[in-house]
Order: sequence, then C-alpha cells, then structure tokens
Amino acid sequence: MQETPAPESPQGWRKRLPRWATAWEASVFLCFALFFLLYGQVPLVGGNGLGLVGADEPRYAQIAHEMLDRFDASPTLKLSDCVAWKGKLSNFVNWSGCQNYLESLGPVMKSKLSACVTPYLYGKPWLEKPALYYWRAMFVFQDFGVHDWSARLPSATFAFILVALIYLHMRRFRRGGHLDAALITVACAGIMGFAHGASTDMQMAAPLAIGLLGWYAWYETGSKFWLFDIYFFTGVATLAKGPVAPVLAIGIVAAFALLRREWPVLLRSFWWPGALLYFVIVLPWFVAVQLQNPDFFRVFFLEHNLERFATNRFEHQEPFYYYLVVALLAVMPWTVIAVRALIDGIQTSVCEWRARHASDCKPCAGRPGDAFPEFLVLWALIPIVFFSFSESKLPGYILISIPPITILTGDYLFRRRQLGLSRWVLAGHAAICGVMTMCTLLLPWFVAHGRQMPPARPLAVALVASCGAAVLILVVVKGFGVARLRLATSGILVVLVLFLYGVGPFLGLPAIGRTKRVIQLLDRSYSARPLAERLAAEASGDETVAVCCEIHDKAIPEKRYSFPRDIEFGLSFYRNRQVINYTDEGVPDEQHLLVVQATGRGGMDLHAQDVLDVDLEGRHYEQLFSWPERGLVVYMVGSR
Repeated sequence: MQETPAPESPQGWRKRLPRWATAWEASVFLCFALFFLLYGQVPLVGGNGLGLVGADEPRYAQIAHEMLDRFDASPTLKLSDCVAWKGKLSNFVNWSGCQNYLESLGPVMKSKLSACVTPYLYGKPWLEKPALYYWRAMFVFQDFGVHDWSARLPSATFAFILVALIYLHMRRFRRGGHLDAALITVACAGIMGFAHGASTDMQMAAPLAIGLLGWYAWYETGSKFWLFDIYFFTGVATLAKGPVAPVLAIGIVAAFALLRREWPVLLRSFWWPGALLYFVIVLPWFVAVQLQNPDFFRVFFLEHNLERFATNRFEHQEPFYYYLVVALLAVMPWTVIAVRALIDGIQTSVCEWRARHASDCKPCAGRPGDAFPEFLVLWALIPIVFFSFSESKLPGYILISIPPITILTGDYLFRRRQLGLSRWVLAGHAAICGVMTMCTLLLPWFVAHGRQMPPARPLAVALVASCGAAVLILVVVKGFGVARLRLATSGILVVLVLFLYGVGPFLGLPAIGRTKRVIQLLDRSYSARPLAERLAAEASGDETVAVCCEIHDKAIPEKRYSFPRDIEFGLSFYRNRQVINYTDEGVPDEQHLLVVQATGRGGMDLHAQDVLDVDLEGRHYEQLFSWPERGLVVYMVGSR
C-alpha cells in the first residue's frame, strides 16, 4: 500500500514564495510602467485626454477600422446552419454531419482570412506598410470598440512587453541594474511617446529589441531556446515594417562578430528551424498580398523602402545630424547620464578590442571580458548611422536604438552606486530635469499664444518649480545615494504627467475637473476630435464634410497653404467617412460642411473667402463657427 506523503511544512511554502525585496521591486516596476504607459491613454486611468494627432495616427486607425468592417462583413458559418442541413441535431453529430460542417468551414475561413490581407483606406488598397498593426488594432477594436484610445493599445502593450523583458533579461544576466534599466526605458521620452501612438514604429522596435536580447542570451549561454527569439521576433518585426527589420538584425550581429573576430558566431547563428520559423511567419502575408495586388512589390518594396531611403520623394528630408538630436531628445530626461553611459560603453569596447589584439595591454577595469557593452553600443549606433544616410528621415526610424542606450544607462548607474556620479554628470542631470519641468509648465502658454513671452507670474512659478526639481535631484542623490536617483527622477515625471493629463479618473474615481484644462487645450490644438464633435453637433452624422485644400497668399501669389493633413485624416476617422477634398474630388453638388484654413502662422490672414467665391461659383454659404486654435473656419455650403 502506497504511503501518503507528509504535508509540506510552512517553512517549505515560504521558501517557494518570492522574497519580500523581490516582490517589492516587481511592484515598483509594475506601478511605474503601467502609469507611464497607460495614464491619460485609457478612460479608466487618467481619462482619454488627447485624441489622435498627426496624419499617421488617424490614417492607420481608419485602415484598421475598415479591415474590421470587411472581416465582420465576410460570411459566417453558424452551427445552426449545419444542423438545418440534416434536419436534426442527431444527424449533425455523426461523422457525415461533421464532415459537411468541416467542408463548409473552409470557404468561410478563406473569406475571413482574405479580408485581413490587403489594408484599405477609404476603399482603396493602402500598401505602404505590412499589416501587423492593422491586425492588432482590429482585434482590439473587436474587444473594446472603435476608439482613438483603443487604437493606441497595440503600441502600449508592445512597449510594456519590451520593458518587462528588459527587466527579466537584466535580472537574469546582469543582476543589479535590472530595475534601473527597466524604469529608465519606460520613463524616457521616446518610449513613452511612441507607446502613446497609433503607429507602426513600436510594432517593429519592441519585437526586434526583444529578439536581439534573445540572441545575446544565446551568445552567452549557447542554449537554442534563446536563439529562437531572434528568428521569431524578427519575423514579427518584419510584419510591422518590412525588410528593414532583418537588415538591422543581421547588420548588428555581423558587426558584433566582426568587432570581436568571432566569425563562427555567424555560422552558428544560422539555425534552420529558426529560419523556417521566420519564413512561416513572414511569407504567408507577403505572398497573399502580392496575389491580391499585383503592384504590391513595386509600391511597397521599390517606392516605400528603396525609393524612400534613396530619395526625398515623400518630403521628409532632414540634415545628416538629425538623428543625433532625435536620440538626445528621445532619452530625456536621462540624456546627460545616457551620454556618459554610452561613452563608458564605447571606452569599454575599445579597451576590450585592444586587449584581444595586444598581449601587453592591461585588462579592462570593472568588466574584463564582458562583451555585452560592445553589443549594446553597436546596437545603439548602427541604426542611427544607417538611417542618417537616408534621404527620408522620421523620428520613429531610430526607436530601436533607444533600448540599448537605456540598458547601458541603467547598468552604468548600478555600477556607480559605490563611487557616485561625477559632479558634472549629476549637475547636468539636475539641470535637464529643471529645464524639462520649466518647459512643461510653460507649454500651455506657448500653445495658446505662440512665441509671445509669458507674463512675469507664470514665468516665475515655472522658474521656481524648475529650481525645485533640480534641487530635489541633488538633495536625494547626496543624501541617499545614486540608488535613489531613479525614483527621484521618475517622481518628477509623474508630477509632470499629472500636470499635462490632469488628476483622475482612476478606476471609477472621478477626475478633478480643474486639473484637465491643459489636456483640453492640447486636445483642441492638436487633435481633430473636438472639431469632429462640434461638427456632429452642428449637423447630422451623415452630412458631407469637405475641406478646401489650397489657399493662395495674395502678397506672394506663388505661395500656397495646404489644408492640415492631420485635420483631414482626423475628421475622416472620427466621422468614419472620408472627407471630401476640393482639390482632388471637386466641389460636391449637395449641401455640405466646409472647413477652411483662414489664418496662417502668426495669425496671417489667408483671404480664404476670396478663394471660396471662385471655387463655389456663386453658391450660397454662411459661416457657422471658427476654430481659432488651428486658424480654421467652418461654413455651411448650400446645394448647387
């Protein structure tokens, strides 16, 4: 007879539970990560304060919305249909009934999958980007409804997965600096900004960064478990932005092998199950979309990859040093420490390189033989250098360079806990926090009044708050050490986020209305959502909305002012109906609402009514209201 095992003692259970310090550390990470990624973005946490901004956010959200509409409109096979074919439920449950059901399921699944292949915008194929963001946003829309905040959840969730895996990776392979690295990553401007964006940038940067961390874990351990990451997540990143993901991954790994003269690493990195997995992830969509759209190869690969890189066709030209400035701003407010950490990583890499090539060279101080700094430095610099040669430059292109810089920064702060930071680095970081505080507090004034200098009182308040933030950093570090720098800096960021987004709502607790003035101003100034709500109040939801796209300056006849594309795409998303463009589609015959840009920068009169008198050819129109935050005027135009 088998003996009953003795019950485990309470001491045994306690050993299985995580330590109090570990639980507290994980709680701190989760609280800060969820706050910075979700506050002010979802209705339950900070409210949905800011609508979609720019031209890309509403455009991508609209594509996902249309994909969901086609997915829902495709045929659906119900269980009751199968039962009806046999007349009785008993006939369905036998093999013949099941076989009929499975045979009928094939066309239905084909129709559903076909609806998810080609992205459409206003009924026309939109082949600029692969479909990963549209898929993720579409399924979020299914669960939470079609909203601007739900359109941003794909980026927020990927950002959270990224910082969580940075925390876990560093905790296992570089224990000590893991919490610093994770908090600095989630609390820097680049990650916070793109996590709040309905765009494809975070869809590529997060998976590719996870894959590169996995590759380095394989390099240290030799376990194929980690090598799986680079193939799987690079495949996911390819579905987000295309071939640039494997190009960057191969380039970073090859440069690392070249620097260390470990060419066998490249051969060992090639793993045929991983390569098969990559193509299984990537090829089905690329093949399917090519079959549905014969011009896909030309539009996507030639125009929006090669031509975008080599020419300024899409009018995003910037100077060669552009990404140096972007990188410095993206790691705010940690810029000074990040630059010092990157320099330290470069110095360590050079020291390691010399040690491998000179027998009489002294071993590197602190981290002899550690290849991780070399890998992170190459990972940070290669995308910046690569895209600096591109004729078309946008900030999101180098988002993949931010995680290695923040990891270096967190590791650097951990190693400086005993020695402390140099006075210049500490003073620089305090100054950056002070300047950031001052700029944030004065932001509402400059948004409302342009370049006009603020009055003495708000300027003095911002200056005092700026000095307070700087002094706080200095006092905390001098009194409690470098280990508390992350909390002091993150605390300042929390206060600034509350200033911008207001206090509340929070999990059912109401918001404090007076604290919402700043985000309401930003919403009216940068998003089309308030304007769409006002248009809906002025007319029925099916009323045609048009925009007059080109206004000529009388003083300079050859100068033209185009209607803001962010407002045009934003109105189309919020009304779920394409805005008519006078330049492209002409003037509608029916009665419609017309949005015109009446004033330019600095309040310059663009003489919009003179243009309308010509375009409308004597048709009656009357002004309904103005939108001074964007210099817009809305008219009701009578039918022809």
